[in-house]
Amino acid sequence: MKEMFSNENGILVVQKVITSIQENRQYLGEIDSKGGGDGDHGINMNKGFTIAKEEIMVKNIQTMSEGFKVISNVLVNIIGGSMGPLYGNFFRGLSVASKKETIITKEIMGKMLNEGFQNLSILTEAKIGDKTLMDVLIPAVETYQSKVDKLTFEDCLSAMLESAEKGLKSTKQMPAKIGRASRIGERSIGHQDAGATSCYLILKALTESIIQLLKE
Repeated sequence: MKEMFSNENGILVVQKVITSIQENRQYLGEIDSKGGGDGDHGINMNKGFTIAKEEIMVKNIQTMSEGFKVISNVLVNIIGGSMGPLYGNFFRGLSVASKKETIITKEIMGKMLNEGFQNLSILTEAKIGDKTLMDVLIPAVETYQSKVDKLTFEDCLSAMLESAEKGLKSTKQMPAKIGRASRIGERSIGHQDAGATSCYLILKALTESIIQLLKE
């Protein structure tokens, strides 16, 4: 098992993240509707990532960093709304932290995740327990950072994803405190948060695709 992959080969990671959102469009919409949202989370996410995919193909983007930059620009400038800027800033962080790197190590990935998280957190006051994507992202990033000096690249990613999944499941037991779902408050208990779900799907696709590259 390798402990690094090239930024160029990392375009696979971008492709897998896009595909995950596209394939789960309906699922994300259903989760959003049941949890008190407007039911358009899947539609909006799919639209943004599909536009990004087309732009990546047209511009013949060759690296992971540039691919994440395209996703960021599309989500911020075209999709907008509440989730566009949040995820747009996250992907911009991934891009900026890796754009000068030809080889991606577990340490560089740690910097990418931290930069993405910091960029996103500027735009929201949400914290763990508010039933948002932060219930997935915060424990995921914290877990990765706590393992990076101790475990292999693959094991860091696997530990991160395990924490992300636990965070996702925890949102079912919370009342929504932020966003549209907060309108129904306690009635949102028992339903998984849509933003947390899409965040988990992104981290899952990222984890699985990187592990695939490490095995090649």
